[in-house]
Amino acid sequence: MLMAAATFNSLTLPFSKPEFPFSSIARTHVPTPSLNLSWFRPNGFLLCSLSSDHPTTATGGQLHHKANTNSTDPQPQIHSCTWNWKGYSIRYQCSGSSGPALVLVHGFGANSNHWRKNIPVLAKSHRVYAIDLIGYGYSDKPNPREVGDSFYTFETWGSQLNDFCSSVVKDKAFFICNSIGGLVGLQAAVAKPEICRGLFLLNISLRMLHVKKQPWFGRPFIASFQSLLRNTAVGKLFFRSVATPESVRSILCQCYHDTSQVTEELVQIILHPGLETGAVDVFLEFICYSGGPLPEELLPQVECPVLIAWGDKDPWESIELGRAYGDFDTVEDFVVLPNVGHCPQDEAPHLVNPLVESFVSRHSKSPANASTTI
Repeated sequence: MLMAAATFNSLTLPFSKPEFPFSSIARTHVPTPSLNLSWFRPNGFLLCSLSSDHPTTATGGQLHHKANTNSTDPQPQIHSCTWNWKGYSIRYQCSGSSGPALVLVHGFGANSNHWRKNIPVLAKSHRVYAIDLIGYGYSDKPNPREVGDSFYTFETWGSQLNDFCSSVVKDKAFFICNSIGGLVGLQAAVAKPEICRGLFLLNISLRMLHVKKQPWFGRPFIASFQSLLRNTAVGKLFFRSVATPESVRSILCQCYHDTSQVTEELVQIILHPGLETGAVDVFLEFICYSGGPLPEELLPQVECPVLIAWGDKDPWESIELGRAYGDFDTVEDFVVLPNVGHCPQDEAPHLVNPLVESFVSRHSKSPANASTTI
């Protein structure tokens, strides 16, 4: 869950910096409009209808408040469904009946409900899908000791995402991703470039605990600590200590700059699926995962357009390190989201939703990138 990120980011180890250039790049700053945000309450597996009282539009690189002149307009309904993937039950949400397809991919310890403020807005002009990655949310959580050490990897999740597009979306799609979801989107786009139309990455994980980024003298300590958590009772004791409403709220208040957005609803969205059978084993498996791809290894291989947006108050994934990703030729822009933390889609949907709409609109007009059934 999100708890692991807070725990491991509190370690005072002198991690090495990523080995790629930090030259100056063009940046886009998004001004913060004065908006009152409506809160959306998900209803789990029920059919629900969500609405936004304060939609926004993006024009000329600026965000503008668009008045809601007809409050009686019907809002897109959100359906919570299940999909059988390789014998596992995968939960996803969908909304919208027309427009380009978007697939929203959550971060570590989260689930598709973390996009509750984005789905109803984006679904007005897009076909929106939000998936629970296997091992998270309300998808199945097979025991890693039974499925093997190589199951909970970005290769697995990337394959799941591509298969989801082929089997459920039945179309090419834009991937909208937060945190480790960004690695999933990148992996999927590299593995099957014919499926992904574009990548919108929000505060992508830098993976500072990856073995390639650990200082040589810190590797034995990190490996021993991970083994202790994974192979002894210490791990489950640790999980129980953080899988409480009080701990989850405290951790969310670390990664959200505007702590007023950390509501009881949000705490339960993160906590409740983490209490399901199997969640602790997936949690411990992932925090011991120090291999796999890095963003800087995948970005050069991507064939579709990429936009990166970053909350500049993220305490876990430093924007000073993240800016370097804007130097890659595949990245068309690096957008700074002022006074926003690690989960911009939830903390500042009034900034994120218009950026997504603008990015998708821009790259939906190209004939070469037109929608086709896959």
